[in-house]
Amino acid sequence: MSDEGTWFRIDNASVASTVRRAADRLAETLGLPEKAASDLSIVTAEMTSNLLKHAVEGTLLLRPVRNADTAGVELVAVDSGPGMADLPESMRDGHSTSGTLGIGLGAIVRQAGWCDMHSVPGRGTTLAVQVWPGDVPEPAWAAGASRPITGEAVSGDGYAIRVAGGRHQVLVSDGLGHGPLAATASQAAVNAFRAAPAVPPAALVETVHRAIAHTRGAAIAIAELDAAAGLVRYAGLGNIAGTIVEGTSRRGMISLPGIAGHQRRQIREYEYPISRSAAVVMHSDGVVDRWQPADYPGLNTAAPVLIAATVLRDAGVRRDDACVLAARLPS
Repeated sequence: MSDEGTWFRIDNASVASTVRRAADRLAETLGLPEKAASDLSIVTAEMTSNLLKHAVEGTLLLRPVRNADTAGVELVAVDSGPGMADLPESMRDGHSTSGTLGIGLGAIVRQAGWCDMHSVPGRGTTLAVQVWPGDVPEPAWAAGASRPITGEAVSGDGYAIRVAGGRHQVLVSDGLGHGPLAATASQAAVNAFRAAPAVPPAALVETVHRAIAHTRGAAIAIAELDAAAGLVRYAGLGNIAGTIVEGTSRRGMISLPGIAGHQRRQIREYEYPISRSAAVVMHSDGVVDRWQPADYPGLNTAAPVLIAATVLRDAGVRRDDACVLAARLPS
C-alpha cells in the first residue's frame, strides 16, 4: 500500500471484512507491536461498523502515517449523512442513534492514539484516527487526501509536505490527463519537491518545472507557511486553487498560467497575511471551487486531514482525479 492509501466504499459486511484484513496486513508491514496492532483491529472494526449502521455513502481511507522516525496507521471515515449535532454526546459510551449499545465511538477514542472529528447535520461526518506503536507525535500541521477518477487505479493528482531548513512547505500537483502517465508526472513533481534545497516557493516551482521536463507535465502550486512572519508565500503554474480560509471567509491566492515541465512565461511569488485561526486549502481542478466555509461551522479550526477529506467529499468530482491539501501555521 502506498502512503496515499486506499479508499474503500463501506456498503456491505464483506467490504468491512476486507478493510479489517487490509489493516492487519498494513500493521504487519509497518512492524506495529502486538498492542498497537490489536488497537488498530478494534478501531477498524468499530469504524466500519459505524459506517455500515449509521452512514449514508460511507467510505474509509486506510494509509500509513509517518513522522521523523516512526510509522503508524491512519483511518479516515467519511460519510454524507446524517451528521451529528452534538459530538461530545455522540462519543459518550451508551449513546445510540439506532438502538445499539452506542459504544462504537467511545471505543475508537479509547483505542486510538489520536483522533478528531467534524460533523454537520444533513451534510455528514468526517472522522480521522491514528494508531501509533509508541508515543503519539504532535498533531500534523498539514495533511492531504486524493483519489483517482472513477475507473482508474492510480491518481494523476498528488501532494507533498516537508520541513526544510526551517521552511514549512506544501505542494499540490495535477498531472496532465489521467492514469499512469499523469501519476508519473505528479510523482516526479513530488520527488523533485522533496529533494530540492530549502529555497522559497518561486525558486522551488522553478526547480520542479525543470525536473519534470521528461514527463507530460503538471499544474503545480507551492505554499510556505511562515509562523514567525504570519505569512503564506505562494507560487504556482496552472490551475491549482489556493485559498486562505478563516471563519466564514475565503481569500484566493494567485497561480499563473503554465504547465510545469513544459510551458512557463513567468514564475512569481505572492505573500498573504494569515492568522493562527486560519487554514490554507489547496486543491486540483478535480475539486469544484464553489464550496463555502459558512456551510461547515468549525471546520477551519479542525485537524488539516478533516478539512481535506471534507472538501474532497463534497466538492470532488468523479469525472476527474481529485486532491485536497490543508495546512495551518506550525506551532
